[in-house]
Amino acid sequence: MSTIGINDAIPQILSEYKNIAVVGVSTKPDRDSHSVAKYMLMNGYNMIPVNPMYPEVLGKTCYPSLLTLPEKIELVDIFRKSDQVVPIVEQAIQIGARAVWMQLGVINEEAAKLALDAGLKVVMNRCWKIEYQNYSNNF
Repeated sequence: MSTIGINDAIPQILSEYKNIAVVGVSTKPDRDSHSVAKYMLMNGYNMIPVNPMYPEVLGKTCYPSLLTLPEKIELVDIFRKSDQVVPIVEQAIQIGARAVWMQLGVINEEAAKLALDAGLKVVMNRCWKIEYQNYSNNF
């Protein structure tokens, strides 16, 4: 698969997309998903936790899936194993998300192609927090 279109929109996503669903977020402070979600909140983003295991994460109601979210989401940030990403991307498309972000170590070419073909922006194998720290001086 060509990587054209993957990771191209990182600055735009970081500066424009403020409503972010974090799929696979954890309540455990030592987990990357928890620290990244907390960092989003501390930097003014509307972080919506998605994990069927928890009723609440970081003081916010946690939802069992993207399909149960009560508000419009621009970005779906994915903290799941690579082989579990396709159904999440399918849900992201279904709810009208504008982009999907597969965290560092999450690589799924099929999911990336599916999202790109549906018109979503795609980031793969990158950490949202690290990229935010790299680009935040630009906006």
